[in-house]
Amino acid sequence: MAQRGSGRLGSELLELAGTLDWMNLTGPPLKGLLREYSLTADDLILIHDDLDLDLGRLRIKQGGGHGGHNGIKSIIEAIGTPEFVRIKIGIGRPAPHQDSADYVLQAFTTEEVEVLNPCLDRAVDALDCLIHQGTAAGMNQFNIRENPGGDAGAQPG
Repeated sequence: MAQRGSGRLGSELLELAGTLDWMNLTGPPLKGLLREYSLTADDLILIHDDLDLDLGRLRIKQGGGHGGHNGIKSIIEAIGTPEFVRIKIGIGRPAPHQDSADYVLQAFTTEEVEVLNPCLDRAVDALDCLIHQGTAAGMNQFNIRENPGGDAGAQPG
């Protein structure tokens, strides 16, 4: 089950969906949405959290494995391919001895929200770039090492 919406980004019509179930069960509903709109994995841009990125960092990736992310694993199994574009938003790692599942389900602190808000704005910009300029341009523009506050550095990520 998914919450859905339509919108425009410039001249492009977008169909947006967010799971209303556990992220780990995202694959089957996403497969149904792709089928309903006659879309393929090539049309998919998935935005998701990533424990392996520092809080507030953003990374665009084309294809690849699930990296231990059970939601991504569910999607790959359901649609039959890992070849889709991802906008990964860093949430950082849990404290030592804290369960990862508990960590990803807890609410963000006020301080974390202050770091994440600029990242979410960059995610919208990244989505716009991916749609209008393509994956290579999006990766070149957004896959740089950034400070969580949003200042870009010169080092490749």
